[in-house]
Order: sequence, then structure tokens, then C-alpha cells
Amino acid sequence: METKISVKTEESGERIDSLLACQEAIRSRSAAAKLLEAGLVTLRGAPVRKNYRAAAGDVFEVILPEAAPAKAMAQDIPLDVVYEDNDVIVVNKPRGLVVHPAPGHPDGTLVNALLAHCGDSLSGVGGELRPGIVHRIDKDTSGLIIAAKNDRAHEALSAQLKDRTLSRVYDAVCHGTFHDDAGTVDAPIGRDPRNRQRMAVTEKNARPAVTHWQVLARYARHTYIRCSLETGRTHQIRVHMAHTGHPLLGDTVYGGRRDKGLESQCLHARGLKFIHPTTGQPIELWTGLPDWFQDVLNKLGPEI
Repeated sequence: METKISVKTEESGERIDSLLACQEAIRSRSAAAKLLEAGLVTLRGAPVRKNYRAAAGDVFEVILPEAAPAKAMAQDIPLDVVYEDNDVIVVNKPRGLVVHPAPGHPDGTLVNALLAHCGDSLSGVGGELRPGIVHRIDKDTSGLIIAAKNDRAHEALSAQLKDRTLSRVYDAVCHGTFHDDAGTVDAPIGRDPRNRQRMAVTEKNARPAVTHWQVLARYARHTYIRCSLETGRTHQIRVHMAHTGHPLLGDTVYGGRRDKGLESQCLHARGLKFIHPTTGQPIELWTGLPDWFQDVLNKLGPEI
């Protein structure tokens, strides 16, 4: 399918990959980059580079590949199952695994793996591309994530997310030294008005966001912390820590720099607590640190 994108005056100066990522049919910077790399975006008949800055009046021609299947397919991808019964399954997701199919990631996701492992016993509340998915964690964040095996369990767990009886605990390494041993960041999060691909602490079109943190260890130039979420906004811990002046180690989106030897933000979903949707009993699950996270701690030097 071919479409045209005309640049408005207020969009002048934006990079083409950022501009494309805001289009409904593309929706992500990675998908935009693939189109540009394949030469599927042209201006006056010539392929456009991803760092091209658009000018008012530019009209880009974009060839969109065939849409991904509307239904996710089962794929035999190894899973680290921490807990499973007839209602729920909790998986320790590795860093780099996308949670569900989306533009730029049509398969090879956690959902594809769950379909192979669970068969048809996943809830349909989230739709055919997100069966069973109750909440998400970033592709480059590792750790515990829960999925529902039937609609009743899904609705119960979603209600727990809203009333905060389903809680999540994360470990992270931040730049800088925290003066206090514990604290709370209570600051609303919404789309960054200067970059729609990022989130930010802002009052404009924002939702309440609360993160509690405590120091686990201090190093010369970094701090190892544990965060518990009272709310679940997109990139909440990454945004809140950057807002305090302590961005996560390895976070190029909110930290503004690439840390040598790290492929992504140093963030791991360590703990998960919820009320079982059938038995009503509280369940608390924890996972150890992945090797890559422990390696980071080892390289930070002695604790102070």
C-alpha cells in the first residue's frame, strides 16, 4: 500500500524517522527506521535518509508492506516459568524479548511463546494479538510478568492493577548517589510535548504516577535501588528517576548517553504480588538477578 505524508509548518525541522513514527500506520521509530532502510520512503523520487529533517511543504511517498497477521501464532520459544496453574502463568522474561506483536515486531514475542506453551488456554480480553497479557514491561527490561489463562482471571487481575492489590517490585541501578535511604516520587507522567516518542513528567495530558524507592547499595558514582510501583505508567521508573537527576544506568532514551558495555537500561522486575483470582489467597513471587545485572553490580566497584 502506498501513502503520502505532507509536512505541516509546525513539523518543520523534525527528523523524518520521528515524523513517520507518529503516523497511525507506522506507530514506532523502529518500524519507521526499517521503512527508511529499505528505501520505501521517497521525496521527489529519491530515497530519504533517516536523519533527514523535514521542511514545510515536503510530501513523502511511503510504501507500506502488507499488514501483519491479525492473530498471533504459536512459536516454540523457551520460557522460564516461575508459577503456573489453571488460571495464571508467571514468566521471568529475558531482556530483549518483546511482550506482544506490534509494528516492527510481528512475531518472536512473549505472546508467541505463551501460545505455544499454553495452547488455547489464554484469555481473550486483550484481543488476538495480546492474549493473556494483563500488564507489560519494556522489551529491554527483564523480570516477572503475569498472564491470564481465562477471561475471569484476566478481569480479576486487571481490577487488582487498578486497586493496587497487584504490586510489582523492580531493582535498578541509577547514576549518582542518593542522599536519603528511601523516598517517593509523586509526579504525573504524560507524553513529552517536545518528543512524542518519549514520556515525561508534565502537567499536560498527564496521569498520576507514584514510585516508592529505597537504597540497596551505594557505589562511588552509582546507586542500586529497589522500586515499588503504586501506579503503572509507561516507562514510569525510567522517567521518575531521570526526573530526580538519577537516570538509570544504560538508559539512552532518558539518560541521554550510552554507557559502555550496556545494551539497555539496568532494570529488572524482581517481585510480583497478587491475589489469586480463584482461591483468593495472596501469592508473592520473587526472582533472582539475571547474570547481566549481577555483572553490572560487580563492575561498579566496592560498596561505600
